[in-house]
Amino acid sequence: MKWWHLSLFGVGCTIGTGFFLGSSLAIKMTGPSILMAFIIAAISTYFVFDALSKMTSKEPLKGGFRSYAKKAYGRWAGFSSGWVYWCSEVLIMGSQMTALSIFSRFWFPKVPLWLFAAGYAILGLVVLLIGVNVLNKLENILALLKIAAILMFIIIACLAIFGVIDGDRPIQYPRSRNDILPHGIKGLWSSVIFAFYAFGGIEILGLMATNLKDPKEAPKAGRVMLFTLMLIYILSIGLAVMMVSWQKFNAKESPFVVALDAFHLSFVPHIFNGALIIAGFSTMVASLYGVTSVLVTLGEEGDAPKSFSRKGKLKVPILTLLLTMVGITASVVSALLMPNQVYEYITTAAGLMLLYNWIFILASSRKILELTSMDKIKYTIGTILILIAVSGTIFHETSRPGFFISLAFLGVIGAITLIMNLKWNKHKKKVLKPWPTA
Repeated sequence: MKWWHLSLFGVGCTIGTGFFLGSSLAIKMTGPSILMAFIIAAISTYFVFDALSKMTSKEPLKGGFRSYAKKAYGRWAGFSSGWVYWCSEVLIMGSQMTALSIFSRFWFPKVPLWLFAAGYAILGLVVLLIGVNVLNKLENILALLKIAAILMFIIIACLAIFGVIDGDRPIQYPRSRNDILPHGIKGLWSSVIFAFYAFGGIEILGLMATNLKDPKEAPKAGRVMLFTLMLIYILSIGLAVMMVSWQKFNAKESPFVVALDAFHLSFVPHIFNGALIIAGFSTMVASLYGVTSVLVTLGEEGDAPKSFSRKGKLKVPILTLLLTMVGITASVVSALLMPNQVYEYITTAAGLMLLYNWIFILASSRKILELTSMDKIKYTIGTILILIAVSGTIFHETSRPGFFISLAFLGVIGAITLIMNLKWNKHKKKVLKPWPTA
């Protein structure tokens, strides 16, 4: 894989429903100042990928971020990091499949949700079983389609702002501090987490970076990818909040559909519903690759049963595939049966757990790399910005329960890690016990 393939893959597996849909909720919370949240998230994401890519270029490891955590801090770190990631991604995939099913019912309202969810799950597994090359090509195609949809919005928005096309209401530019920051610093603080969700997926790039022809080009791939994402995000969201008052946005519609609603373009809802499905499916497939890759390396390194890494005729070990299928099925069933709010709390917790792994990536780099003073400053800033995003969830009633659920997940995995660590230490003492003398 060439470096620009990895950049395009990164764009493909990053632009998802977190951006196409989650940004509407963030705008509702903080208004046009959401652009500041995206800048904060972009800076921190760059520092995380910079650390991850430098570790990859120094020593490419199949397990990516969890293998670096293990090398830096010991077996307990690799074990806990891997299982935190696996649990969080399986929960997120359940919500992605449920969202995909809801979007699909926009065109086929009579088809049951579970049938769509099963269809997307099977299609994702087929892509995974065909192999990495097909996954890479698919993500590149889907990335181009998503970018095309956003560019279409940018062009139409510019035509509307310059009066080339007319709508039912005038363009509503933010004109005062209250328009830009309607809920103050507290609203901005609470919204930062949603900007981070829009950049979620860089840990998968760390796993894919081992397929580069020259792993030393991983940092360049990350820089190009993140610059592209930041440009797309800020330009498109900036135009949306220029066109419509922040009060018009809601959690059920894409900000682009809301912004163009006054222009009665009948194709717009269909275009963006298609973009939502493409975005959700591509991030779901990338997550599938991530959870199966991590589970295989956990098996290879003894942090999961060895059978999870035992290769057969398929591209993915059969037990790894079965456990992933069971996890996804349980997650989808939970999404369909649980009250909406309860499941939203769980998926918010899963998203936070991914950010905890980002902190682990930055911490691992301090042990593995010979950091310059500038690197240390950058990675410290990156950690602080992530903690700002995480702590912001405490100030919003819909995000707060997810924060405490994420701590509960960490507590359970931490307790299991502690038990396993005692077992490993006991085994090590047995191995090191000297032979009795005659």
